[in-house]
Amino acid sequence: MALEAACRPLGRRPCRMQAFRIWDINQKTFYLRNNQLVAGYLQGPNIKLEEKIDMVPIDPHAMFLGIRGGKLCLSCVKSGDDMRLQLEAVNITNLSGTKEQDKRFSFIRSDNGPTTSFESAACPGWFICTALEADQPVSLTNRPEDTLVVTKFYFQEDQ
Repeated sequence: MALEAACRPLGRRPCRMQAFRIWDINQKTFYLRNNQLVAGYLQGPNIKLEEKIDMVPIDPHAMFLGIRGGKLCLSCVKSGDDMRLQLEAVNITNLSGTKEQDKRFSFIRSDNGPTTSFESAACPGWFICTALEADQPVSLTNRPEDTLVVTKFYFQEDQ
């Protein structure tokens, strides 16, 4: 179900927030554990823990990503020499693709056949990833070819 959300920081046309299912190529889905986004194998009654990804397009390839109805947004922040993926309590519909301070919330979507990867717009070369091991935090990597991480996802509009 797509959600309509008003998003008029500069009086522009409203943007459309859509909910997507996301899972990595190893079939791990995203869920929230202790306020951290993790990827694992949800089965039985736990399937209801799956987090849908809320997406607001900025342009044909760039987008803001969030969870919980767009109330928690994914962002890329510098931590020492590393980049960290974190959830920030920001309303996705209040973000603007033209504001520099909102760039950390922006991700570039690249489709390759049936899979999608997400690169941070604020931290070029850093991609959203999951660990091979289940129930580990969703994070960022600057080594997408590394066999210990997964950067390819299935990203499907939630029906």
